[in-house]
Amino acid sequence: MRLQLHHLRPAEGSKKRKIRVGRGEAGRRGKTAGRGTKGLKARSKVRRGFEGGQMPLQRRMPKLPGFTNPNRVEYTVLNVGRLAEFEDGSTVTVDDLRARGLVKHRGLVKVLGEGDIDRALTVKAHAFSLGAVEKIQAAGGAVEVVE
Repeated sequence: MRLQLHHLRPAEGSKKRKIRVGRGEAGRRGKTAGRGTKGLKARSKVRRGFEGGQMPLQRRMPKLPGFTNPNRVEYTVLNVGRLAEFEDGSTVTVDDLRARGLVKHRGLVKVLGEGDIDRALTVKAHAFSLGAVEKIQAAGGAVEVVE
């Protein structure tokens, strides 16, 4: 026998009959139609966010502008001018900066371009601004981005 469209049926038990409510007092779900008696929920609709007269969440929240990016990467910043403490030709790592108290003991370090540098240093940090890279390279040094 060939399968034909009029032979197709849904799987047994996959379709349930909709309960017809509010069909007269004689019916099983007549009169109040399973909603109990009176009250807001017995009536047609309760609007979204309604909390029974309590001040709703969207009105309790402070009205602050903008939004805070949860994925923001925060850097401890250090200007190029502060690198003058190191000797000419030395390699400056994040640990060296922390040991000298130039940056905090936690977090990522970014070198910014304010100030002048007159020494050829190899600077290793997590990030650099374009101005900082130009000034370090102009002084004969090099930059390395650390992971």
